[in-house]
Amino acid sequence: MIRICSKCGALLLDNSDNCSFCDAPPEERSETRAPAAAESAATGAGEPEWRLEVSRRLEEYRARRGHLRPDDSQSGLPFHQPVSLDVQIDDEIREHPRSRPAPRPRQTERVEIRVQSELDFSNAQDDRARPQTALVPVASLGQRRWAGLFDIIFLALTYAAFLGLFRSLGGQITLNKTTAIIYLVIGYLFYALYFSIFITLAGVTPGMQLRGLSIVRLDGSLPETRQLLWRSFGYLLSGATLALGFLWAFWDEDRFTWQDRISQTYVTAAPPVSESDPVEAPAHHTFAHK
Repeated sequence: MIRICSKCGALLLDNSDNCSFCDAPPEERSETRAPAAAESAATGAGEPEWRLEVSRRLEEYRARRGHLRPDDSQSGLPFHQPVSLDVQIDDEIREHPRSRPAPRPRQTERVEIRVQSELDFSNAQDDRARPQTALVPVASLGQRRWAGLFDIIFLALTYAAFLGLFRSLGGQITLNKTTAIIYLVIGYLFYALYFSIFITLAGVTPGMQLRGLSIVRLDGSLPETRQLLWRSFGYLLSGATLALGFLWAFWDEDRFTWQDRISQTYVTAAPPVSESDPVEAPAHHTFAHK
């Protein structure tokens, strides 16, 4: 038989008269047996008073915290009224549509990259690389070819006369690889002296004089001494490249040679244009435009 102490609620497993926990005498247990039995019958659980008090306070605490059931093992969360969040979000989006900013117009930007600065030749008319007047046209290739042929004949006769003088003074003329190179160098020196002297001092070569040709600037007037010196350098450069500077006239749009481009002058069969303010030409131009 299992007995319960009416004072402390402990289980009495042995047959001792006193309680092993509170050491209550059997008189008190008998006095309190009926109320305890009645209370246990009222509650239907036979639990002690302190447990009932704890259960009551726990129920009150749970009632205050959220209507929990007695068998809940932890505090509950208020999920008794489920709410659809998607519906609320959709309603908010419909009620307050998001305004999109107006697209900004795109502006076209242009970037120019210049690798080399532009050169403006429009300020100085005499520096333009083509004839500036139709009254003084460029001499035809046929006329210049005949003038060049006469100059070659005169130059060959001069060179032959030099070799004859050299032999008459006791020199020997031999033909081998070394002497051939020497003859070519001497021939080029005669060529350089021939054109340098006649172009710089007379303004034209003997072949041009025989064909009635003259050298003028791009504006049709007589050239300056500086331009004649540059033209002499152009003849030396054309001769050093095996007459490539003369052959350039076949491909040039203005029929200019290297010496024409370098000196900004050209050969013409027309008389030069007289300037508005006449200036006496140097004495070395007299033979060229006699």
